[in-house]
Amino acid sequence: MNYSLISKIIGIMLILFSLMLFIPVSVSLLYNDGNLITFLYSFFIFLSFGLLLYLPNTHSKSDIKTKEGFLIVVLFWLVLSFFGSIPFMLDKQLSLSFIDAFFESVSGWTTTGATVIKNIDTLSPSLLMYRQELQWLGGMGIVILALAILPMLGVGGMHLYKAESTGPIKDNKISPRIAETAKSLWTIYLGLTVICAVAYYIAGMPLFDSIAHSFSTIAIGGFSTHNTSIGYFDSSLIETICIFFMFLSSLNFILHFMALKTKDIKTYFKDTEFKSYILIISFVLILLIAYDALIGNTDLSARQILFQSVSFITTSGFTSTTYYTWPSFVISILIAISFIGACAGSTGGGLKVMRVVLLFKLLKKELLKILHPTAEIPIRINGSSVNDNISATLYNFFIFYILSYLGLSFLLLLSGLDMITSFSAVASCINNLGPALGDVSQNYASVNIFSKYVLSFAMILGRLEIFTLLIVLTPYFWKY
Repeated sequence: MNYSLISKIIGIMLILFSLMLFIPVSVSLLYNDGNLITFLYSFFIFLSFGLLLYLPNTHSKSDIKTKEGFLIVVLFWLVLSFFGSIPFMLDKQLSLSFIDAFFESVSGWTTTGATVIKNIDTLSPSLLMYRQELQWLGGMGIVILALAILPMLGVGGMHLYKAESTGPIKDNKISPRIAETAKSLWTIYLGLTVICAVAYYIAGMPLFDSIAHSFSTIAIGGFSTHNTSIGYFDSSLIETICIFFMFLSSLNFILHFMALKTKDIKTYFKDTEFKSYILIISFVLILLIAYDALIGNTDLSARQILFQSVSFITTSGFTSTTYYTWPSFVISILIAISFIGACAGSTGGGLKVMRVVLLFKLLKKELLKILHPTAEIPIRINGSSVNDNISATLYNFFIFYILSYLGLSFLLLLSGLDMITSFSAVASCINNLGPALGDVSQNYASVNIFSKYVLSFAMILGRLEIFTLLIVLTPYFWKY
């Protein structure tokens, strides 16, 4: 294991993170909110530790091997979450304990959107913007940003890309050079953020809220500058814009690139995952609207159902109303679809639509094999046959995902939380969703310390899609 190279890369990321604090520093100066010293202290802490890790290892130049790639990715999320908690602890208004600050930071980096802060509306503008920025950086993945920088420093990053990138098929690159892929993805990500901010502003959102919400919308994070989230604005136009950009950000970003490159919107409709995603969302909407009309006997509007359905399936976690008061059937469906999640290669969480599509194709194949044992039944995605190795990995992934969900839920039950809170909170965190039920329906402040550590682990586990983190935790990883 090349620890000197690992230290160097972690140092680079801390230095980059310190530079990103110019945004909350600028906001603090602009609004004179008295929080400038918090972010200046944080800047010097991040920069100092970054330089301590980087400078002694400047001459360590070699490609990242597979094991190093996995370890670096896990360390990214742990180290950045740890340092990201510092401004929350230094802020005099909040003065959060370490575990609360760490939970908030992990939630930001992993784009989960769960919060321990009870009154978000009273936070200083600079801290509000900092929370949103964490989600924006975590959305595309700080690792992908590193891939754009590392080649300039003589460090290859293919294994880093494969360890962090989401989805069951990891070889979809839009350029032979991994750095070019990273730059293209970040260009699209930045472009969508700017367009989203402008759209929010035109729709009537104040400029500060427009920028802040564009960060968390494109990141599919769910953090807001108000306690009542998007519902604070009570605007159908703003909700429509939010739905549109949540959906766009939940799609594979490589698909966005190909559509822009070919200048043909038909590119989306040729993609199996996209078509399946449209069908799933349509089915859920029809089911919930029909239930409300025929059985529910509630005052839910189609507008509310549409917004919350898209928010939950994309794992954004924005809310437009008090969803936790809705009928149990509706809430259960919303939590269930968060397990499906967004598309592979997006900023969203969950199992990913591609995996769900492949699972159903595999089940169909097994049923047909029972009827026709000698038949050759290929599984195709976008016209290409899927390798049998991917099929085997997919089964393993589902097993580990469900076992992780159940195991973490029972840990919360063991800590004294009730069943609804335990199972919904773990579902929310492992799917990087945010909203949950029971004691955490409004925020996670009342959860005990042990449960906050468990949920923080669940958020990172979900963000790294199970395997990356579990591999590093096995003794075999360190033996060979």
